[in-house]
Amino acid sequence: MTTRIFLIRHADVQNPQRLLYGHLPDFRLSPLGRAQAAAVGQRLRGSGLSLIVHSPLDRARETAEIIRDQLKHLVPLRPEPELREAEFSRYLQGVPFWQIPARRPLWWVHKARRGLLPGDETVASMGGRILDVMWKVARERPDEVTALVSHADPLQAAWILLDGRPHKEREMYRKAVDRAGALEIDLEGDEISRMDYVRTPKVSLEAAEGSRPAP
Repeated sequence: MTTRIFLIRHADVQNPQRLLYGHLPDFRLSPLGRAQAAAVGQRLRGSGLSLIVHSPLDRARETAEIIRDQLKHLVPLRPEPELREAEFSRYLQGVPFWQIPARRPLWWVHKARRGLLPGDETVASMGGRILDVMWKVARERPDEVTALVSHADPLQAAWILLDGRPHKEREMYRKAVDRAGALEIDLEGDEISRMDYVRTPKVSLEAAEGSRPAP
């Protein structure tokens, strides 16, 4: 039997001020994000998904909940701190994206060499914590289908490790996990037998508008 794990990035976030939200609370999904998460759940409806493990941050938890709501049966949700956002984003958070280079000057050091600054993570440590959770869940639930919901930088670092690519900054963005995109990984024992990137599902404007919470 095959153990299958989906490494999913949270869906689109409501962020009209274009802030780097990092670890801040109360950044929830946009109407587009809720529609994306529902479409991911519909895509996984017949997969036999048995567990969703998610970052504790609001946007990841909400993505996991909406995916779960689309499934044929209720599956457990489990928060996992190791699936959290990149640690360096604590320094950047609360600042508009375009102001980061000026207002957060250590960003330049971070971009030049990840892990050099206190509180920053190397590609290996950031991606490694995602893969450690993946292997832990695989050992707990062999021959099952599970999903892990995390964030862009940790997932892209994990992809670098899985590919064996150089731990360079350009590699963090050369193969990006888009919002509500996923890596689909099959495991045979202690070996990875297959890995594919699953693109963000396309959703209509009507689906996004229909996903707005009731007033």
